[in-house]
Order: sequence, then structure tokens, then C-alpha cells
Amino acid sequence: MFRRTFWFTAGAAAGVWATAKVNAKIRALTPESLAAQAANKAVETGHRLRDFALDVRESMSEREAELDAALGRNQPAPPELPTQRRLAALERSTTTVYTAAPEDHLKHPNNRNEDH
Repeated sequence: MFRRTFWFTAGAAAGVWATAKVNAKIRALTPESLAAQAANKAVETGHRLRDFALDVRESMSEREAELDAALGRNQPAPPELPTQRRLAALERSTTTVYTAAPEDHLKHPNNRNEDH
């Protein structure tokens, strides 16, 4: 009698377990559940892509710093031009200023526009 009870209970438990598994699989295959799974996968993929982009940016910054150091671009610039060059540049900039009325640009000798 104990054997029959054991096997009856084991069969009932197996039936309940199989029924629960089948119902869970059916629920997982409903359109709403599939849409939710797809949305979760899309969000997860978005997070992975963002992490990848951040890693790429960080690596780019590191590589740029390495290249700047190798090329010497991190060196401070010379303080200023020697006095003669600086004065010559200042004199040239003050003598070549062209001030004219807006319509005079058509009469300027360096105007190469052939449409006027």
C-alpha cells in the first residue's frame, strides 16, 4: 500500500510540474510577453552600445594624449615673436586696412568679379 501511495504521489507531482512548465512556456510565448522581451533586449543592447562608445572615447583620448606627447604638442608655445618681427607685423596690419563704403567694393581694383 505504501508503494502505491508513493508512486501515486510521484506521478501527481510530475503532472503538476509538467503542467506548470507548459503554462509558463505558453505565457512566455504570448505577444505581450514577446514584446516585453524584445524591449528588454533592445534596452540591454542600447546600454552595451553606450558602454562601447564610452570605451572608444576614452581610448581615443588616451591615444591622442600619447600622440601629443610623442609630437611635442604639449610643449608651451614660445612667449612671443622677436621685437623686429612683431613691429613689422603691427606696421603692416595698420597700413593695409581698407575702409570704404559698401558699394565701393565693386570698384576696388582687386575685385575679380566679372558680373558687374
